[in-house]
Amino acid sequence: MTMLSDPLDFLKDVDVRLSVELGTAQMKLRSVLALREESVVMLDRLSDELLDVMVNGQRIARGEVVIDGNRFGLRIVEMAGQPAAAQPAPAFDESTLAASTAEAAGDHG
Repeated sequence: MTMLSDPLDFLKDVDVRLSVELGTAQMKLRSVLALREESVVMLDRLSDELLDVMVNGQRIARGEVVIDGNRFGLRIVEMAGQPAAAQPAPAFDESTLAASTAEAAGDHG
């Protein structure tokens, strides 16, 4: 008896760009041109709102910032298209963050 593997398995090794969107701001070009060191741009997101996790420009999840030493990480709180309460929250530990950070940075070794 032969077990069929997922026909999309070959795609799992394709590199994608994962980014986290802190917020956005709409500005007049004159305001952009006036930006200097120490300028402050107010964003449209409140400080306690979840951040958008994007893959190649598409939102796949929302999460919150975590800090491990001097590195930022992101704890996924909800996946796109699923209510937050329907997902079990995995326990956070430093090894999980380190593995996730290394994977996101492309460090596979």
